[in-house]
Amino acid sequence: MIAALFVKTNGPYFGLADVDPWDVRRDARRYPGPYPVVAHPPCERWGRYWFGGPSAKERLQLGDDGGCFESALRSVRTWGGVLEHPEASHAWRTFGLIVPLRGGGWSVADDRGGWTCCVEQGAYGHRARKATWLYAFDVDLPALTWRASGEFVRIDAGYHSANERAAAVDRHKRDRGRLTNAERIATPIAFRDELIGMARSVERVRRAA
Repeated sequence: MIAALFVKTNGPYFGLADVDPWDVRRDARRYPGPYPVVAHPPCERWGRYWFGGPSAKERLQLGDDGGCFESALRSVRTWGGVLEHPEASHAWRTFGLIVPLRGGGWSVADDRGGWTCCVEQGAYGHRARKATWLYAFDVDLPALTWRASGEFVRIDAGYHSANERAAAVDRHKRDRGRLTNAERIATPIAFRDELIGMARSVERVRRAA
């Protein structure tokens, strides 16, 4: 059995044998163990637009997530497993984690035995590249598909320049449409299965230690 923390209600972690999903109704900050975890703590206050974005009427606070990331990190270190957050998450430096290598591969995350990496969910079926940082503790470290290839939709709305917009038209990217919020935050099934497999290796890794 594993626990999936901070996951979407009725999302891809629901309805699976041997997976105990914790959505907003259960409040994953209260997870008491004892199962290894896959954690997806909310990222809105840790990402590129942590302040609310250019159109925000009120500037929000960096890291103001109600203690969700801190709780998720504690659960991973206590029970073993893996935590997922967007690339360039400010939570890494805030909690003393070493930024992973951009080119792929696992690297040391801290002095506690944690590991980190950068992987693109586009390699697992997401419509955007969706570069993602992982923090893993007491798991087998798989050789992931580190970089996606092909044409992808931007994960953030809009274009950064007129030239970029023109290039998108030239490549017919506009025909693919923009991502909805649900599509942006979705975890591809193949990527979910990789994370679940890592969490399920905790017991074996700890027995061998």
